[in-house]
Amino acid sequence: MSSHVIDRDELSVSEHPGAPRLKGRGTPWRERFFHLSLVASLAVGVVFLVALLAYVVTEGWPRLDSRLWMNFPDIIDPTQGGAQSAIMGTLWIIGSTAVYCLPTGILTAIYLEEYADPNRWWNRAIEINIQNLAAVPSIVYGILGLGVISRGLGFGQTVLTASLTLSLLVLPIVIISSREAIRAVPQSIRQASLALGATQWQTIRRQVLPAAVPGMATGAILALSRAIGEAAPLLLLGGLTFITFNPTGVQSPFTALPIQIFNWISQSRAEFTALASAAIVILLVILLAMNSVAIWLRNRYTRKW
Repeated sequence: MSSHVIDRDELSVSEHPGAPRLKGRGTPWRERFFHLSLVASLAVGVVFLVALLAYVVTEGWPRLDSRLWMNFPDIIDPTQGGAQSAIMGTLWIIGSTAVYCLPTGILTAIYLEEYADPNRWWNRAIEINIQNLAAVPSIVYGILGLGVISRGLGFGQTVLTASLTLSLLVLPIVIISSREAIRAVPQSIRQASLALGATQWQTIRRQVLPAAVPGMATGAILALSRAIGEAAPLLLLGGLTFITFNPTGVQSPFTALPIQIFNWISQSRAEFTALASAAIVILLVILLAMNSVAIWLRNRYTRKW
């Protein structure tokens, strides 16, 4: 009996005209077309992004100097105006947002992942509402902040109102990212800690949280990066567009870089356009710095199980 060794390249079903080809016979045209479509879509997005960045940097280059962050806004002479009050207001708002949002979001994630019974209806309702709130437009949070926080609670148009509103905006993102980081910790770590006699809270505090910190920190910074660029809620809350002083506390009136950029763009003089472009570059630098910190934390402290 003669034996025939089948070569790998012979493994094809080309007898049927509509049958897919294996790797040895080349890539089907549909797969190549889909791959080229993906590459073309990526190229279009990158080209437009690079074009926008190049335009903004070119327009704002004459004002990218110390006047931008040392001087206050000037309506009469925009060539000497700056964005110091907007930069400091942005830092105040984002700092306060982190103080209010991060502990609440992280503790909520710990409760839902480690303590909550998923069979209880109220826990399921909490999870559904968190997922739904993550998709709510930011302008809705602005309306909520204006009606409840600013007017209902009487906080007015202050840094406290803005930071609480933005905290509600990014709270679902912090909760979801923290839950994913906690869920990524293997169950064997928990079981080993409990087997050695540790309590549930000791296991969470000494084993689960240290392992989940990189993912939680990355999600928190990305959530704050979204909050720092939001303009619609702050405009609805009545953020001022012309302030010649820096905030001194959470009860101070505020302005922020998105509001200041919006105000300068709406002016007709070319000097304000250059000033707005320079402020956009400053905002992008802050965003890139925050995202760089998130990437560094993830790469520095991530554990491989």
